[in-house]
Amino acid sequence: MKIVGARHAVPLQVGIRIIMKIKMIICFGLLLILQTSAYAILNLELTKGVDRAIPIAAIPFKFQGNQQLPLDVTTIISQDLQNSGRFKLLDVKEMQQTPSDINNVDFQYWKDKGVDDLVLGKIQSYGNNKYQISFSLLNIYKHFKKKSFFDASPVLAKETYVVMAKDLRKLAHKISDIIYAKLTGERGIFSTKIAYILVDRTPNQPRKYSLIVSDSDGYNPQAILTSSQPIMSPAWSPDGKSIAYVSFENRRATLFVSNVTTGARRVITSFPGINGAPTWSPDGKHLAVVLSKNGGAKIFLVDLHNGKLSQLTNGWLIDTEPCFSPDGKSILFTSDRAGSPQIYLRDLASGSLRRLTFVGNYNARASFTPDKKSIVMLHRDQGSFNIAIQDLQTGVVTILAGVCDNQSPSIAPNGRMIIYASHDGNKGLLALVSTDGKVRLNLPETNGEVREPAWSPFLSSKQ
Repeated sequence: MKIVGARHAVPLQVGIRIIMKIKMIICFGLLLILQTSAYAILNLELTKGVDRAIPIAAIPFKFQGNQQLPLDVTTIISQDLQNSGRFKLLDVKEMQQTPSDINNVDFQYWKDKGVDDLVLGKIQSYGNNKYQISFSLLNIYKHFKKKSFFDASPVLAKETYVVMAKDLRKLAHKISDIIYAKLTGERGIFSTKIAYILVDRTPNQPRKYSLIVSDSDGYNPQAILTSSQPIMSPAWSPDGKSIAYVSFENRRATLFVSNVTTGARRVITSFPGINGAPTWSPDGKHLAVVLSKNGGAKIFLVDLHNGKLSQLTNGWLIDTEPCFSPDGKSILFTSDRAGSPQIYLRDLASGSLRRLTFVGNYNARASFTPDKKSIVMLHRDQGSFNIAIQDLQTGVVTILAGVCDNQSPSIAPNGRMIIYASHDGNKGLLALVSTDGKVRLNLPETNGEVREPAWSPFLSSKQ
């Protein structure tokens, strides 16, 4: 993590306008086409974690059934917790005791192991691919509190579920979210989804582009759309039921909205020239998009009910990459109106305009953190493009992920993590970094490369 400056600390450089125009070509051609193979599994690799992680033990759930369990629920829960960077998992090899019921827990044993919290459970096969899963989350030290304390029960959570085999992974993520929330006081993101673009450039085969939706850990990838023409700029609706994106399947940029479950879609804009960079309003009633229908690239508001357009920015320079504030009252966007790509804020009620970034010669692709106190963005001072966060009160910019060129940062709905596209040598991959810079993860694509990730909002239990 590197702090690179505060407001007005670095003078603007005015020779970057061409770079901004190249970036806008994304709206009607691919920038940095990445070589991939379809539907490969992403594997999380923790590269850095917090110093004071919560010590926890996830005991392998006891399984009762005649057939082998389709997947290891406990391992998924352990991986979720470990890869959040907030927990320190006790290795299963160090467990000489593996109770499945609170009545069989030797609390002194786990206290001596240095464990604060304990996860244990049972899985019962009902046949016909149906399973009952019960789990408990116990706090070791609450067990040793005197009975005079108001809340001395060691049980922090206890639940039982019945699910089909196909939903076991989904349930494991749900259990991880419960554990995370109970122990950190924040909502977990393990049950959320990510969308990304996958480009298959297998030699001697037609190029193929896919819009993929997967679990937050990269598993269960599903193609929402596959095309021989470029697809880009996926953006989730606030309810997580739809994705807006740009497709060139008709040999021109067209902005669509697709239902994630059914695949049903509709055209939002298809004007000559640029139709790109969609972003949803928090109420889901509008899209902010970039259009060149009147000449230069400008930001418009589209009413999704009646299709009415309202132009939000004016002038002859390029305005792109809009993003709504969490309260929907303003929009961030990137513009080269000051001579280099920088981030601006437009108040939707008054129309007032304010420049936010003054550090570095290139700042783009900005979005607010959920608390609206900071913005996350693609930042460059000199050299590589970095993932950075700027405090809006002080103007201080902190580099969260640097070293190589990175792109397309997208914030998790709890504001804790950022997913972005990066490289490992000549290989493209997805990576995660926490907004405090203390946790880093790589999601390497073993058989190819991915790009333009977008993190979903919190999803309902039915999604």
